[in-house]
Amino acid sequence: MSSRTVIRGGLVITASDEIHADVLIEDGRIAALAASGTPAAEAFTAERSEMGASPPEGWGRVIDATGKYVIPGGVDAHTHMELPFGGTFASDTFETGTRAAAWGGTTTIVDFAVQSVGHTLREGLDAWHAKAEGNCAIDYAFHMIVSDVNQETLKEMDLLVEEGVTSFKQFMAYPGVFYSDDGQILRAMQRSADNGGLIMMHAENGIAIDVLVEQALARGETDPRYHGEVRKALLEAEATHRAIRLAQVAGAPLYVVHVSAMEAVAELARARDEGLNVFGETCPQYLFLSTDNLAEPDFEGAKYVCSTPLRPREHQAKLWQGLRTNDLQVVSTDHCPFCFVGQKELGRGDFSKIPNGLPGVENRMDLLHQAVVDGHISRRRWIEIACATPARMFGMYPKKGTIAPGADADVVIYDPHAEQVMSAETHHMNVDYSAYEGRRTTGRVETVLSRGEPVITEREYTGHAGHGVYTPRSTCQYLN
Repeated sequence: MSSRTVIRGGLVITASDEIHADVLIEDGRIAALAASGTPAAEAFTAERSEMGASPPEGWGRVIDATGKYVIPGGVDAHTHMELPFGGTFASDTFETGTRAAAWGGTTTIVDFAVQSVGHTLREGLDAWHAKAEGNCAIDYAFHMIVSDVNQETLKEMDLLVEEGVTSFKQFMAYPGVFYSDDGQILRAMQRSADNGGLIMMHAENGIAIDVLVEQALARGETDPRYHGEVRKALLEAEATHRAIRLAQVAGAPLYVVHVSAMEAVAELARARDEGLNVFGETCPQYLFLSTDNLAEPDFEGAKYVCSTPLRPREHQAKLWQGLRTNDLQVVSTDHCPFCFVGQKELGRGDFSKIPNGLPGVENRMDLLHQAVVDGHISRRRWIEIACATPARMFGMYPKKGTIAPGADADVVIYDPHAEQVMSAETHHMNVDYSAYEGRRTTGRVETVLSRGEPVITEREYTGHAGHGVYTPRSTCQYLN
């Protein structure tokens, strides 16, 4: 007997529509939608009612979503579970991180497998498969960080695209670790132009930043706030411009990750006005936090050290504008948590030794709903930037990112009226602080289904490690 779930009475919101509809789920997929109260919707549960009070086990469940939103599960296309960085590891494992993601209404993550210099892409990918397999509460996929561009790496890129790893991240930052020079970047972009892959770029001029870091430390400027001062907005904009022009030379699309500065948004807008396939992502930390947080006393600013860094508050308006005008297409988290005690503290007395990264995989959907409440974006744009576009950008649509017949039944029942206070005491990420401690938001996840299975049920965790499966991806579906 097939498993069946009916979600009744909610407002179904996708990137393109809002409709009061009932949703029929069968065998882990969306089977049908019908306007609430119509004969078609009543037929979803007619058979069940004929069975009396206790239908056969496995027939399924009816979820009452009256007064709630019914939205696609979030797609977070930028996470770093268990990432090695700065002599330590990101504190969320695939088990703890995907569980926290589910609590926050995200049902798919795309994490980054890492190629180490001197090793193959395959070795890096295999290592990340080993970390994730059997441990995830929700579905997952991988991008590939390319740290060592050579002829063998370029050939491997073709093979990875064929098997569903269709995006490759390069770094203009972190010399000596992940850094690629312009020639290596161009070669990888040329390969992507041929094989259909998408280059993702960390756009900061790392060579120049290292000079400024050295000079700041020599002046005795060691506090966390100097992390933001040396990683200048102009050096993000310069690198963004350079990456765009290299992609143009290669004839390849480009996706710039974690855009934080208004000057970088201007570079992306100019490229898109020229008709180039150039895309930009920003993150909640740049929309809601600022250099004021980096400057918090008693080393508290270390909690907010990430790269690209937080910017002065005036940059936020330009990021919101970019999201409204589609010069920025996606909001991901860059979730890369390090505990304050024992990890962020590695940088006491030297800001350059603070592990770079913030926790946020649990907070993204709620913060973006708050942006709807505050009037920054519409409800449909919320779903577009958090669910549909990341799924399209990275080759998972319409399996992920929407509520439509045939799609995976990754569905969130969302209470738009519930109020909450974000806090480390109540979040589920494996980290000892919240970047949004004390922030009051309106809207909260109530129930989460992953492929039709309840992972969160009325604010209780009912999922389990191993439910989430690896999801191969097609190439970018968002090109002009």
